[in-house]
Amino acid sequence: MKLKYTGVYLARLFGRLRWRWMESLFFQVFRSHARAGICGPWASGSKMNSREIERIAADWVASPPTVYFRFKEAIDDPDSSWKDFGEILRGDPALTARLLKIVNSAFYGLSTRVETVEHALTIVGLDQLSELILATTVMNEFKGIPREIITMSSFWEHNMACGLAAQIVASFMEERNLERFYVAGMLHDIGSLPIYKKAPEKAMRAIDLSLEKNISLFEAERQIFGFNHADVGASLLKAWQLPSRLTEVVATHHDPASAKNHPLEAAVVHLADRVAHEMGLGKSGEPSVPSLQEGVWKRIDLPELILEDVRIKLEEQFKTHIEIFL
Repeated sequence: MKLKYTGVYLARLFGRLRWRWMESLFFQVFRSHARAGICGPWASGSKMNSREIERIAADWVASPPTVYFRFKEAIDDPDSSWKDFGEILRGDPALTARLLKIVNSAFYGLSTRVETVEHALTIVGLDQLSELILATTVMNEFKGIPREIITMSSFWEHNMACGLAAQIVASFMEERNLERFYVAGMLHDIGSLPIYKKAPEKAMRAIDLSLEKNISLFEAERQIFGFNHADVGASLLKAWQLPSRLTEVVATHHDPASAKNHPLEAAVVHLADRVAHEMGLGKSGEPSVPSLQEGVWKRIDLPELILEDVRIKLEEQFKTHIEIFL
């Protein structure tokens, strides 16, 4: 069937019924995780039961990035045309302008300027562009985070720096589809935002505990909440039905050795997170530079000396990238 979701029909397609279904799915995910002990220790001895976890993330379960899902549905429809894809993006002029800026930036290093959405599609590719759409739209889904904990601009600066660093490391590894590394880095700390909004006092206690005991925020959150931002982020992405690759990388970015299906991406994002913290690019709420897990360099299979080149490239691209997004 041709893609024709416009006006009222689109509203119905992405209306309340869909979001109620996704909320139900999300809660089922949390409960199944709690029973199986998949995403954290709240199945036994947790200081927050599953209903409290549901409360923390519920605001965002019902608000996944709509344009991304429309674009993915078009990709899955064999009858979709280039015109259909272009129409979806042109329905959001701000997104279109941002995507064209990204495609024409040093992120891609193209020799010719891309002026139209259709041209961008032919050069970048559908799957790769969908990854960029996800990265650019998800930022708009989070509002009302207490400024005394973190500002949204500094939070996204850190996450974009992590995404860029991951993409740069992957380019040195001669990996293909670098967008997947970038988006994983962009979303790695997304679980922090629901925690900051719905449990700000406990979030501050976790930050203070991290400083007092000289432990990572990841560990401090486990002590305060019984789970951490990686657990919440992974469950949120799963409820949004985003690719399992993203879900696993977000879940394991502090412990890449535990990644079963995508250990390389997890290791790259783990390293990129440390680089972004070391360079002081943005803030995630983590008060100190996280340690690097043993075995990461072996997994990435690059010499440690490459870090200097990564830092140089990141510094070159970061300011321009921030101007595009923020």
